[in-house]
Amino acid sequence: MKKQIITIFLLTGFWFANAQEPTTKVILITLDGLRWEEMFKGADSLLIANEDYVENTKHLKEKFWRTTSEERRQALMPFVWSFVNENGQIHGNRELGSKVTLSNQMHFSYPGYNEILTGNSDDINIHSNDKIYNPNVTVLEKVNNKKHYKGKVAAFGSWDLFPYIINDKRSGVPVNGGFRKANGNNLTDREVFLNELQDQIPGPWDNVRLDAFTHHFALENFKKNHPLLTYISYGETDDFAHDGKYDYYLTSANRSDAFIKQLWEFTQKDPFYKDQTVFIITTDHGRGHEPLDTWRSHGSDIEGSEQTWMLMFGKGIKVLGEVSQKEDLSPTLISPMIEDYFSK
Repeated sequence: MKKQIITIFLLTGFWFANAQEPTTKVILITLDGLRWEEMFKGADSLLIANEDYVENTKHLKEKFWRTTSEERRQALMPFVWSFVNENGQIHGNRELGSKVTLSNQMHFSYPGYNEILTGNSDDINIHSNDKIYNPNVTVLEKVNNKKHYKGKVAAFGSWDLFPYIINDKRSGVPVNGGFRKANGNNLTDREVFLNELQDQIPGPWDNVRLDAFTHHFALENFKKNHPLLTYISYGETDDFAHDGKYDYYLTSANRSDAFIKQLWEFTQKDPFYKDQTVFIITTDHGRGHEPLDTWRSHGSDIEGSEQTWMLMFGKGIKVLGEVSQKEDLSPTLISPMIEDYFSK
């Protein structure tokens, strides 16, 4: 126990520039299955003009192809590579020696989210994407169980497994996941509209909704309820990749970047969140890269699936930009970091 406390103390000193106060709000965001290759190098030269994976290669290249990897990543994730790079930390460029690697050995979604949200891997109990309620306690549940923060935690996800991953029945954390609607007696006009629209716009998948609904349900909740800890999971990148649609995969990543920008700009206009909010952003797993078609998938048998990345910015976060020093981090760091904000 003493060693664990010392470890968390040292990590806290590394991540944070200033001592934390109880007023800090935390927004944790995941982009499902977005490879570190696209995050740090932008569009892949072997995929962007490949007609097996792209419907209109000319159009896609106009949007996202540039001469250098620095220009390509800027075109793909403009908010990340302008604002976050100048005001936060970006970990995971393996070409520079910065590594973020899963500790679980499954290398797919449920085990990845369990690792991020609980701070531990559990290959014994979490070894499939089946709809089983998580026996492990997430940081969302831990914070929600503290009397000062009860009812001030919320989660939104495009995948319909999130109620199980977060174990909403036990945790008491409200989870708007999959095709769930906003509920309650005080719905805003926009929430009523989103509820109706979600029924009227068919998505490509039967267990993952389009990320725009997840995003706007979350944004409305920020405006109405002002939670202290919020988790948002965008899911399209993984599903478009599984479908072999590299054009949709890139476009979704670019749209997620715009969503994050909108959330940041909202927090800086709302007095409750302004200068009091920390953003932590990561992914649940990587994807393959060789042979080429393995970019579509991931798992313990596909090399590269364990390789992820992590971003942080906002109140008290040290400005390191793109980290170029050698490091080997794990998503298990995220849960204790968040818990530390709500330790009082």
